[in-house]
Amino acid sequence: MTEWDKIRAGLMYNDFADELYPLRLAAKKLFREYNRTSDDEIEKRENIMTELFESVGKHVWIEPDFRCEFGKNITIEDNVYINFGCIILDCAKVTISEHALLGPNIGIYPLNHAIDPEERICGACIGGAVHIGKRVWLGGDVKILAGVTIGDDAIIGAGSIVTRDIPAGVIAAGNPCKVIRHITDRDKTNFLRLK
Repeated sequence: MTEWDKIRAGLMYNDFADELYPLRLAAKKLFREYNRTSDDEIEKRENIMTELFESVGKHVWIEPDFRCEFGKNITIEDNVYINFGCIILDCAKVTISEHALLGPNIGIYPLNHAIDPEERICGACIGGAVHIGKRVWLGGDVKILAGVTIGDDAIIGAGSIVTRDIPAGVIAAGNPCKVIRHITDRDKTNFLRLK
């Protein structure tokens, strides 16, 4: 089993393995090319995203400066907006579901280095998939750690560090991120009726 196979299977892998270098290099070339595009180069951006990610939907907009580790562990569904400065270290599967809004300087870090120091300095790592649900809004500077699922319609407050699952339909914030309250009909502003 290759180190890439181990990453994809969610097993402990050697982060220093030579075989991972060309995969990282390919991703860096693509995201750097993407970051050099201008807003009117929509088709070029779409082509780069198709090559970089495992899967990318329609109407995905990523503001530069975007960075990732491999790209091939990232799935982005339709109608997603990712603001400036997003970093995704995709050493495990990362899914961003449809209609998600990601604020500036988001960090998605779905991996853990080994706890044992001898294993850690030899490159031992293990990933935990991250899933961001439908219609989720991540405020600026949110950080999401390994193994976290954020439920549909949730809002994560700016500056939060998400260390565990967040249920659907809630506002959560803090370090560590905790549920503050549920989103209810009282949160409606009549915006849709005024359109």
